[in-house]
Amino acid sequence: MGSSEKKGLDFDTRITLYRNPSMNEEIKQFLPLSPAALHILLALAGEDLHGYGIMLEVARQSAGQYKLGPGTLYDNLEKLLEQGIVEESRQKSLAEDSRRRYYKLTRFGHRLLAAEITRLEGVVRQARTHLRPRPERA
Repeated sequence: MGSSEKKGLDFDTRITLYRNPSMNEEIKQFLPLSPAALHILLALAGEDLHGYGIMLEVARQSAGQYKLGPGTLYDNLEKLLEQGIVEESRQKSLAEDSRRRYYKLTRFGHRLLAAEITRLEGVVRQARTHLRPRPERA
């Protein structure tokens, strides 16, 4: 297994995945992700987390710029669970409260997140193209 396979999908794989018509139709219906859903998926991309852990990870990843409240978090988790993007994980720490529910990305969730990242990279590329300084006229 190559190093790019261990880390997830590389750029070329994500581009192919995003442009593949058969897979694209399945994923397209979920794009673009809402900011809350995107942040939840990004938080879960690294490890299985419980609700409060997701809230902390979102705040950490965004350097405090995006904060999820419990209502937004659990409403979104419920939708993501129903859509098969996220699932409950069996992981529970012995030291932690056994009532905590842990969540993880499904395979489809990983593919969806990769497609959204590819989409956002395209948006950023377009923005940079349009925001390049124009030569001043004399």
